[in-house]
Amino acid sequence: MRKLREHAAATALVACAALLSSHPALADTDLAPNEWLGKMVGAVKATNYQGTVIRTRGGRSEVLKVVHAIKDGVVHERVIVQEGNGLEIIRIGNEVHCILPDEKSVLVEEWNDQGALFSTLPSSDIRFGSEYDVSIVRTERVAGRQSVLLAVRPHDEYRFGHRLWLDIETGFPLQTKLLDDAGAAIEHVKFADIRLDENIDSQALAPSISTENFRWFTSPKRDITYDVSSVWSSDDLPPGFRVISTHFETLAEGEEPLVHILYSDGLANVSVFIESSGEEIRASHSRVGNSNSFSLQVEGHQVTAVGEVPAATVRRIASSMRPN
Repeated sequence: MRKLREHAAATALVACAALLSSHPALADTDLAPNEWLGKMVGAVKATNYQGTVIRTRGGRSEVLKVVHAIKDGVVHERVIVQEGNGLEIIRIGNEVHCILPDEKSVLVEEWNDQGALFSTLPSSDIRFGSEYDVSIVRTERVAGRQSVLLAVRPHDEYRFGHRLWLDIETGFPLQTKLLDDAGAAIEHVKFADIRLDENIDSQALAPSISTENFRWFTSPKRDITYDVSSVWSSDDLPPGFRVISTHFETLAEGEEPLVHILYSDGLANVSVFIESSGEEIRASHSRVGNSNSFSLQVEGHQVTAVGEVPAATVRRIASSMRPN
């Protein structure tokens, strides 16, 4: 009887393997790695979803409830932190309300990235074979859905690596990891459960608590002047980085404008801020979360480079800035 049961179990395993290999979700989709990335970029921009996210960074984990919808081309999003101070983020387009229930206050800010979860995802501009290699590793289940795992590996020490688990049906990122040069996860974002392409009711995107008697604080709007690319430039950029935008920003009325230059290699972004400095500034490095920054003085100006990149990258970019 024992041999008969073992034979039956082995037969069942073979049958299951055959069934899985023929399942359309597991079949070879014939998509190249860069085509998967293109599918992912489109999914992030156009997909409605809601679910539970576990985000780990700096050795700390937090659970988030996320509702995200695109209505008439405008992003609507609600994110609620399930522990701590119960921070609730309400986003409509670029305007974001950060609600702090414990402090009975609301901070109004402007965002222009992809949202609370996906600001570090690759764009479609990565030049593979030059600064990064990308490959398909395997398929596996995440949040109850079949996904394809992509590995994005940098060629040098100036950028982080990525692992991306993309929903096979839609290309939506179900799990992401940002990796340092030793392969350790700097940030890990994973959906524990998710519902995609939902018809999301407006009430699900509204604040869960009344803010009628809360104190409201508004971050100062930045006065931006473009077309100042000839003011400062780098004479020693890390390979693959190029200028995306250059402009003046005035953070507060009466203050002297600073120069903001954005560099990117299509995946990693570094912002450089340059402002006049009347006193001597010592070169210094700091790290907050996933971001490194490096500041120093160059010809009477404070130059600060900051980005979700290794320390060597911000140091090299900041140290290479020169006035034209």
